[in-house]
Order: sequence, then C-alpha cells, then structure tokens
Amino acid sequence: MNPTTTPLFMVVWRCTRNCVGSCTYCSYIKDYAKDQELNTEQAKHMVDEIADFGSQWFGISGGEPLVRPDIWEIIEYAEKEHGLNVSLITSGYVWDEDRFNKLTKYNVKTAISLDGERDTNDKIRRPGGYDKALHAMQKLSSVGLLDCLVTTMTKHNIHQMAHTAKLAEDYHARSVVYHNLVPVGRASEHMEDIAPTPEQYEVAFNEIYEIQRRLYGKVKVNVYSPFYARIVKQKNSVDFWDWFNEGYLGRCTIGGNYIGITENGDYRSCGFHEGYRVGNVKETKLSDAWANLQKSEFHLKLRDKNNLKGRCSYCEYREICGGCRTRAEFYTGDLFASDPACNYIPKVLRENPKLCEEVLKTEKLAQIKQ
Repeated sequence: MNPTTTPLFMVVWRCTRNCVGSCTYCSYIKDYAKDQELNTEQAKHMVDEIADFGSQWFGISGGEPLVRPDIWEIIEYAEKEHGLNVSLITSGYVWDEDRFNKLTKYNVKTAISLDGERDTNDKIRRPGGYDKALHAMQKLSSVGLLDCLVTTMTKHNIHQMAHTAKLAEDYHARSVVYHNLVPVGRASEHMEDIAPTPEQYEVAFNEIYEIQRRLYGKVKVNVYSPFYARIVKQKNSVDFWDWFNEGYLGRCTIGGNYIGITENGDYRSCGFHEGYRVGNVKETKLSDAWANLQKSEFHLKLRDKNNLKGRCSYCEYREICGGCRTRAEFYTGDLFASDPACNYIPKVLRENPKLCEEVLKTEKLAQIKQ
C-alpha cells in the first residue's frame, strides 16, 4: 500500500503479557494468556507486514514491553530494514540506564502510564510506581523522547485529570491521553470498586475539555471515549468537525476502523475486546485481514449505528459517538445495547417522558439480567 493512502497511520503490537505491575484495571485475561508469543523471527515477519501495509509507525504495548528480551532486536529491525518510526508505552517500573540508552539509540518515542497523583497512582498500579514513572518521564524529556502520558480513569483518580496534564506540560510531552475504563480482564472483577459513575465521567470530560482548550498549541489532548465527542460538539460546534476528523481518537473501533496485533500474532478490531479476532499474521497478510474486516457482515453491522439499541438508538449524537460496544456487552450481554457509562438523555426522550421511562427501565433490566 502507498503510505499516503494507508488506512492506519500506526499499527500496535501487544508484544507480551508479561508485566511487573498489578493494575486493578488491567485487561489481562487468563483464558488468552496461554497463547504463545511470536518468536523473534515471527515478530520480524509481522514488522514486514506492517511496513507493506504502508503504516508509518510501529507501536508497541504490553504487558510491559521493556521486559521482553528481544524487543531491541525487533525495534532495530523495524527502523533499519523498513524505516518505521517506533513508539512504545511503559510504566517505567523496570526503568534502568541501559534501557534508557537503547530507547535513545533507536529514537523510540515513549509513552508513560500514570494514573493520578502519587498515592492514587500507587494504589491503582503498584507501590513506588509513581516515582519510577516520574524518573522515566524526566529522563525521556531531557532527550526529547517523551511522547505522551497516559491515564486510565477510575473512581480513585477521576478528580485528578489536571495532574496528568500538568506533568505533560511541565515535561514537554507531545500529548496526554485519557482512557475511559473498559471492563475487560482484571477490571471486570473490580468494576464496582473502580468504575466511575456516568455523572463522574460527565464532570471529568467537561474538565478535560477545558484542559484541552488551555493546552492548545502546547500539548495535544486525546480522549479514548466515544461520548467525549458529544461533550465537544455541545461546547464547540463551530470547530467540531475539524477536530473530530483530524484529531479525535476516541471512536469505538470494533466496527472495523482499527486493527491491532496480539502477542501471539492474532489480528483484532478492538484494543480491549479479546473475543473478536480476524486471523493471524503467521497465516494471513495484514492487508488481507484489513480487507476482510471491511467486508465482514458482523463488523459492518457494528459500524451501522442504526443497529444500536436503547438510548443510543434515539440519540442525536449517535453518529459521532455510538458508545463503547465492549462495555455495553459486559454490562448487558448485548454488543448493540446502550453504553451504561453515559448519562446523556437524548432530546427525543426528554421530550417524551413516558417513552424515556420505558427505555431507561428496559436498560436497567438488561443490566440486572446480565
């Protein structure tokens, strides 16, 4: 594919499930952990596929990527053989001078995961994690490799969104990324204790919008949550479409506008959902997997917002939002149900109280049954 027309600017590989952290929201699922990781040569073949696909960036996530022994050989191959830009996300917990020197040598744009202020971060992730992350942040900033800071929103840190943004500004990160909580893996076992309420999300996203305005031109703010688009549209309809088309990364991807690669080489259309996989890099070319994804009856149905149910089906913002399908499935058992993390009542339901009552009652019953 031509790099100027490739569907994805970056393809991300979850290179390992091995980790040194114990995040309460981790997407680790034991049923899939038995999958064997790609070996070094298979990983290089995967890099070939990414390059042939036309993507300019090779993203690496985990687990903790820095504990994979051959990660530097794979990074060197991506850069020297294909000229790919490489980005990587780490908690900073296994940080040492040797790893820092190699990140510098290979010019790896590096993201740091940080979940709020020190006490909050260490409660969510692991004691001592905040100081480790801060040290890595300082070192990366000194050589211009601090790509972004990443925060996952929970009940514990939902009121600390400004803290991550301030660190990103102070240490000259390119961007700050806020993830809403997706109930997969370990998170699904703790949702009652860690999941923000819809009302808390609403307050936090309005705060993040103000942070985004304040940092405009200095630090890019990205929000991985479908209904953040509705917040922005309500607040700034004039500039909305430029932002939505050029800078917004929070749309639900499961309908087929994303493809990532797992540690064993499987392709998947959602960065969180483990169940919907579309082939493996060992047998299928990335370009073919993408083409198959675009014509998959199942994914086409997910892409069509007319198939949504509940409040989402009535919502005037459904075409720019549509909610998180993985979260809807977790709470209701139905991929097409309304996203229960959103507290917005669509205009047509506000104007028809009886219908609104019926829809909300049906949604509540669906969650109870699940």
